Amino acid sequence: MGAMGFGSRFRYWFDGMTARGAGAMIVLLFFVTALLVLLVSSMVAASGSDPLERNFFGIAWASLMRAIDPGNMASDQGSLFYLLAMLTVTVGGLFVMGTLIGIITTGIENRLDAMRKGRSFVAERGHTVVLGWSSQVFTVVAELVEANSSRRKACIAILAERDKVEMEDELKARIPRRGGTRVVCRTGCPIDTLDLEIVNHRDASSVIILPPDDDAPDSSVIKTMLALVNNPARKSDPYHIVSILRSPDNLKVAEMVGGSEAQLILAGDIIARITAQTCRQPGLSSVYSELLGFQGNEIYFGREKLLAHEPYSRAVHAFEDSCLIGLINNKGAILLNPSADTLVGEDYSIVVVTSDDDAIKVSGVQAVQVNEAHMTTEPEAPPSSEQILLLGWNRKVPMIIQELDSYAAPGSQLTLATGDEELGASDFTNLALSVLHGDITDRAFLDSLNMGCCDHVILQSCSEHLEPQQADARTLITLLHLRDIRKKGGHSFTIVTEMLDERNRRLAEVSNTDDFIVSDKLVSLLLTQISENRELKTVFQEIFDPDGSEIYLKSAGMYVRYGIETNFHTVVASALRRGETAIGYRNGEGVFINPGKSRPITLLPGDRVVVLARD
Repeated sequence: MGAMGFGSRFRYWFDGMTARGAGAMIVLLFFVTALLVLLVSSMVAASGSDPLERNFFGIAWASLMRAIDPGNMASDQGSLFYLLAMLTVTVGGLFVMGTLIGIITTGIENRLDAMRKGRSFVAERGHTVVLGWSSQVFTVVAELVEANSSRRKACIAILAERDKVEMEDELKARIPRRGGTRVVCRTGCPIDTLDLEIVNHRDASSVIILPPDDDAPDSSVIKTMLALVNNPARKSDPYHIVSILRSPDNLKVAEMVGGSEAQLILAGDIIARITAQTCRQPGLSSVYSELLGFQGNEIYFGREKLLAHEPYSRAVHAFEDSCLIGLINNKGAILLNPSADTLVGEDYSIVVVTSDDDAIKVSGVQAVQVNEAHMTTEPEAPPSSEQILLLGWNRKVPMIIQELDSYAAPGSQLTLATGDEELGASDFTNLALSVLHGDITDRAFLDSLNMGCCDHVILQSCSEHLEPQQADARTLITLLHLRDIRKKGGHSFTIVTEMLDERNRRLAEVSNTDDFIVSDKLVSLLLTQISENRELKTVFQEIFDPDGSEIYLKSAGMYVRYGIETNFHTVVASALRRGETAIGYRNGEGVFINPGKSRPITLLPGDRVVVLARD
């Protein structure tokens, strides 16, 4: 190859300058202008052709003004050499200024384009970071907005591999009202440590990792956690990471990666437990929906020195507009529904159900009106065997059956109606299992199942072999058949249905509180609650655990006499005698959580009291 000439070297140098950006080009134009002005001014000064006989600096200033504003040349007079020199400066100025305007315009457009792409730094502190994008993002953001309603300056920063404008448009359409919460969207890969810097995750109060809607959501969650906790430039304080896993097989690996910094939720396990519990207790779904959401009453933690040395039996009456459900001792252990004689220590915290954290106010433990004459000692009716029908198949079905076996009375019958799937051999304590094969969308097959004898029907999405929309379409067809069979046959069985897409869940909802649509929305609500307070995971784990203190809806006649006007203080006192904590009641008008304890209520046959109990 021949030697490189000056032209090649100059083009290479100029290409390097342009690659450095608009700033380098502006500096280059400055030097070009200065060189042109100095050269022409020197020639004019040396020739003595300036008609105004100015010195070098005066000529240079005039030349610079002509370069910046070519119109200054219109009134020039003098020799031909002088006019040609000024013309040279003016033409050079036209070139320089035109190029400068182009560079500035392009630079501004590039900056605006970069901002539109969502690559600018999020200068926030104490905000919530959401990594990833899925159908759950709308529920999570909506709940965070509700949780932040009492805060003046709250921010949610979302990082996902999607266009910033598209994310903002979808969020505005689904969540138009956000109060004082700012939602900031940024485009980037959550597993890229450089992209994570954009949302300033180190200064965030919590990080929520949303699993993508694909075939390997757990691997994405684990990779994102690795990018956070194994980052060489990570913060010294522990993170507060919350996420969802789909497969129990990946839990151990995720726990090894996240350690104590990660609060992980097994979606299938939670949905299976909620499905098993809500199908057997009509109205329980409304209790869960209220406790898991930020609208209405939720679970909060607080400290009240006025309750020190008081027994739990008196402390539960100390709040008019809150329900005390547990204590946190000086070792950090959470005691839900403790025994009535448990003393509240000076350094104990309390666990309450209330409308907001600033609503936790002690009203006093002295002037409590408890009418013992209204209490009853009616024993709880022994559990009776049940007939349960489970339609459809997915990987959660075996877990649901195991949960049902934990709750059902001995001698209960479970009929599993699926396609061609087979349930592996299992031993059940309380359930007698029979398996039928058929198309659950076929009305003739459903009519043959003798639903008049059923107490509960569980309809599961066939999501193993179908896309979510196809699976939900089949589920919706079967649900419409079930409701029609119940209506025409005059049956009273409850229906718990699983829907994958939140939009389809709203289509399938009815006002009947005995029916419940289970979806990932419940998991999203739980995810958001734990992101606001990591200790809530322990509380909900016990509530959902068959061996812990769970929520039950029990006959009101076990606590107070029917048809007698009383107050909720009396109901609470009666529940304490049974080792239970009352938090609400259900009557013909609906479910009421955390009612005012002094307000009069009258419970009738068929009404229920909502309690925390161990069985």
